[in-house]
Amino acid sequence: QVQLQESGPGLVKPSQTLSLTCTVSGGSITTINYSWAWIRQPPGKGLEWIGYLTYKGTTYGSPSLESRTSISRDTSNNQFSLQLSSVTPEDTAVYYCARVVLAGHFYDYWGQGTQVTVSS
Repeated sequence: QVQLQESGPGLVKPSQTLSLTCTVSGGSITTINYSWAWIRQPPGKGLEWIGYLTYKGTTYGSPSLESRTSISRDTSNNQFSLQLSSVTPEDTAVYYCARVVLAGHFYDYWGQGTQVTVSS
């Protein structure tokens, strides 16, 4: 059973950088045929894809966020991380990490989500 757990500050000030880590257990982030994604859901809105990291370590980001997004990994600890710079209150959301099955491109495991509020 694969489990994902998000961690990081719940409150970030405007213009600062939001940093979250997803710790994966029950499966390796270097396993072929899976990628690892960050997704968010602002209050009252739908899910928004932020970006993902392939098993090879290549990253892809949403065009609308890519200039502010950095996704990285720590294979020794089986973790991957998100950094979102220059945040504004519009970045307030529940942030999720998830595993992507490349054959079919669907999410099969999700973290429970973590609330991040951008406020001074």
